[in-house]
Amino acid sequence: MSYFRQLAERLNPRGLTGRRAYALAGITLLAVKMIIDRIVVSALGGRDYWSALGYWLPSAVGRPGETIPPYAAALLVTALPFIAIGVVLTLRRLRDVGWPGWLSVVFFVPAVNFVLFVLLALLPSRETPRGPGSAPGVLGWLAQRLILRNPALSAAVAIVLTVMLMLPLTWVATSFFRNYGWGIFVAQPFMLGLLAAVIHAAPGPRSWGSCVGVGMLALAFCGAAILAVALEGAVCLLMAAPLAAPLVLLGATIGYFLQQAHWNAAEQATRLYAAGWLALPLAFGAEWLEQPEPRLMAVTTAVVIAAPRAVVWQHVVTFAELPPPAELVFRSGIAYPLRATIAGRGVGAVRRCEFSTGPFVEPITAWDEPNRLAFDVIEQPHPMQEWSPYRALQTPHLEGFFRSRQGEFRLVALADGRTRLEGTTWYTQRFWPAPYWQHWSDYLVHTIHQRVLEHIRQEAELAAK
Repeated sequence: MSYFRQLAERLNPRGLTGRRAYALAGITLLAVKMIIDRIVVSALGGRDYWSALGYWLPSAVGRPGETIPPYAAALLVTALPFIAIGVVLTLRRLRDVGWPGWLSVVFFVPAVNFVLFVLLALLPSRETPRGPGSAPGVLGWLAQRLILRNPALSAAVAIVLTVMLMLPLTWVATSFFRNYGWGIFVAQPFMLGLLAAVIHAAPGPRSWGSCVGVGMLALAFCGAAILAVALEGAVCLLMAAPLAAPLVLLGATIGYFLQQAHWNAAEQATRLYAAGWLALPLAFGAEWLEQPEPRLMAVTTAVVIAAPRAVVWQHVVTFAELPPPAELVFRSGIAYPLRATIAGRGVGAVRRCEFSTGPFVEPITAWDEPNRLAFDVIEQPHPMQEWSPYRALQTPHLEGFFRSRQGEFRLVALADGRTRLEGTTWYTQRFWPAPYWQHWSDYLVHTIHQRVLEHIRQEAELAAK
């Protein structure tokens, strides 16, 4: 009975849990849950199971759009007690650190929960509040020496320190681990907003608007610094901004509430900043170890042409030089098609579709004249040319993170003598969270389709007159 009484005390949400016990419990529960998952999935005839990384980074476990496996319900049921224990332990640890209990909701936010776990496993227990004459910690010393009670000065220091942290960590994620995933697009912006707010509030209480404003300024300056040192181009930074900004807002909001949890906010800010140097690289490395295979995605675009299929077919197989693009998206550096040529006829012929950044080499796999033309893609150029102050910027994501796999044209005869021409591209992309980035990639592929199909329509209709 004493054992169960002791266990009940350790799971009492009103109690405290130290960092060592919290880390040990988290790792142990994760190991036990993985074993149970494998047993459940094997018993129900499945082959895949949740990986260790999958509990924090969803890119490692399944892919958007796939059929939900039959064992998913069983996994959910077995997960419920582990979720309950995890939330209770997180509540106890938050109270031990001196942070508000509502932060336990972060337990359910992918990637951010990984960072929270690392922080809670590293930060020491709350100490007795120090009086005015006590040692203030590093950021407290800065506050005294640099008179950071001036909000403008504390905001400037917060921005400088977050840029000094995020700039090298961006290089670690993209150039060292060569990974564009939950770590860099979710965990890092959240941490940026959190750190900017708590550093800004280290000298004294700040308003919510001030904390959020400094977080957003830190995001803007980080983007400018990344552009200045040639880590990324302007277009990719703008594409990532709608994903990063809400996470910075979340982090800064949490930072605003954290300033009320400790009298010695400067010491808390120092500890969080130091922990950030470890938590984010751990997130990048964990994702790099998993490297899940991206799923195959498809985009289909159609146009109706006032010409018979036989005429349209001739302009599908090859097409003449396209006019310069008028679309803003292509002027921003996204690769666009110029012309198409073919060597040979029938299956085995090789089609070359020239883009602004180079050729797509497409061996024909299906030649059903005038109904269907299909091909594989064995070579492709860079998907874009980055906007940057530097000439020919070669960022890691240009190499293999977007791959066109197959393509197809279908020609459907309509009752009035016109032809419906459908173009489909199958591709993979290695950016996570996949649902967010798929919106961008689908839009860009669709825009390329529209440019080609509209050109074919004009040529075919002119030839049919």
